[in-house]
Amino acid sequence: MQNSKLAVILLCLLLMIGSLQTAKPAEASTGTVEITGTNLNVRQGPGLSYPVVGKANRGEKYIIIKQQGDWIQISLPGGRKGWVAEWFTKKEGAAAVAPSAGASGTGIVAADSLRVRSGPGTSYASTGSLRNGQSVTVLNTNGSWAKIRHGSLEGWVSKDYLNMNGSRQQSVPAAGNDAIAAADNLNVRVSPALNARVIGKLAKGTKVKVQSQENGWAKIIYQGQAAYVSGQYLSFTSSPLKTGSAASRPAGEATVTASSLYVRDSGSLNGKVVGQVSRGEKFRILAEKDNWVKIEYKPGRTGWAAGWFFEKKASSPAPSANSVKNQSVTVLHNGTNIRKGAGVHTSVVQRANQGDSFKVVSLYGDWYQISLANGGTGYIAGWLVSLNGNQAVQIKKPGAGIHMKNKTVVIDPGHGGRDGGTVGARGTLEKHLNLATARLLYDKLKAAGTNVVMTRNGDTYLSLSSRVSASHYHNADAFISLHYDSIADRSVRGMTTYYYNSSHRTLSTEVHSSVSSRTSLRDRGVRQGDYHVLRENQRPSTLLELGYLSNPTEEMLVSTPQYQEAVAAGIFEGLAKYFKGSGQ
Repeated sequence: MQNSKLAVILLCLLLMIGSLQTAKPAEASTGTVEITGTNLNVRQGPGLSYPVVGKANRGEKYIIIKQQGDWIQISLPGGRKGWVAEWFTKKEGAAAVAPSAGASGTGIVAADSLRVRSGPGTSYASTGSLRNGQSVTVLNTNGSWAKIRHGSLEGWVSKDYLNMNGSRQQSVPAAGNDAIAAADNLNVRVSPALNARVIGKLAKGTKVKVQSQENGWAKIIYQGQAAYVSGQYLSFTSSPLKTGSAASRPAGEATVTASSLYVRDSGSLNGKVVGQVSRGEKFRILAEKDNWVKIEYKPGRTGWAAGWFFEKKASSPAPSANSVKNQSVTVLHNGTNIRKGAGVHTSVVQRANQGDSFKVVSLYGDWYQISLANGGTGYIAGWLVSLNGNQAVQIKKPGAGIHMKNKTVVIDPGHGGRDGGTVGARGTLEKHLNLATARLLYDKLKAAGTNVVMTRNGDTYLSLSSRVSASHYHNADAFISLHYDSIADRSVRGMTTYYYNSSHRTLSTEVHSSVSSRTSLRDRGVRQGDYHVLRENQRPSTLLELGYLSNPTEEMLVSTPQYQEAVAAGIFEGLAKYFKGSGQ
């Protein structure tokens, strides 16, 4: 009996010692993190290439051990450790171990008609909008989203379009530094406040000399008197962009569009973070690879950053008749018409394919007069070619919207409700992304006077036959089904467009060409596909697979507002070309 009691006592002591030992790591924690993703992968190391060692669910909280780049190491039950992606978490306590926006403070809207949503993502419903320059109170952050309040309006906005004050504010160099206006029509005010009287505006690129700084405002001399502009919209010449003559500046110049962007040692999300750049900073692009750009982010130091957070700008002026004479143009698309005169109403004299090059004789409006092999001349639309292979000076096609008025377009966001579609490598649900793209396209078409029908406006299930019925019932001039792709091989990337009836191929080709030219995704071409919404559809119809969610890098790209906007604009332009009739 005594031996039994002694054994019980010893067992209790061992359990007490064990519980004390397992509690120690918490003392060294840097805070806690709450999971915001559903069924989030916990990995063995800080990167998508590491094996999955567990799962974490939305709302669960874990102790933070440390952070490396975009990855957070957390303490798991049983004394185990694992890594989760920061963009699917929300930090609490003292967890801000990496630069990020605070959970409180103020911000200034840096976009026209910024949508406010009910949750942190484009899949959430829009509850209102904010105007450029409006000030908001930042209540919380979640990845690339910020919860804000403006008067009675409260919701979530993308941090990419919000200039955060406080610790995230871009520092302003000392007095006497030269700066360049990084926004068009930048307000010049009599005092450093948003409610101060506007006495003028600065055009984008205007050079000013900063006299002093004050709470995010820069004091300048404007028309002989002291004035103030928001420092958020100034790009200082002490930034990595090297000044010089226009002739010496390469075409690969770009401006950062994200509020804060990591620079890595390689063109991959798994690359080590070596630096950080901010919105409005300008850099020369040294190289490009798989949607990543190599930049010199500090003098003598280079790195890679996500290319979809850069706005490329032309370094040359629009071509003139004198500047293009005796130069050459390269055709961008197969089957491009060469016409007898400078206009789509003139007859076609021959056709050219992608890569064909022609010597320029002159320029007539938006049309190049070119030399043909038979000794004659013809005319080709400037928006269908690049001058000397440089798309930076490409002529834009005019008046696309006039071809959309009174047309009926049925937009079909794939999947919905209990049918979630594919799930991305980072957990993105296809059904939500389809709807986000559809809503952007809806707004563009509606603004052009198009009769637009959505097969679904929310997260609801709809049978394939019902989608086709909507196309027939509304006598659609075009039926557009939106999807995102997935495959077991995570290296596969790109966009594909499908048709079923050969009579609908022109629609698919026009839309695909326009979307492809506006995005940086690999072009997988236009193909025939045996899909129900195409096969059973008697109206002109096409189905777009707008990128592979199974590819981690591409999943991140296609989820960005910049990519979504580019896709919507591309589909709009493709439809305009299709409705125009000639397509050229």
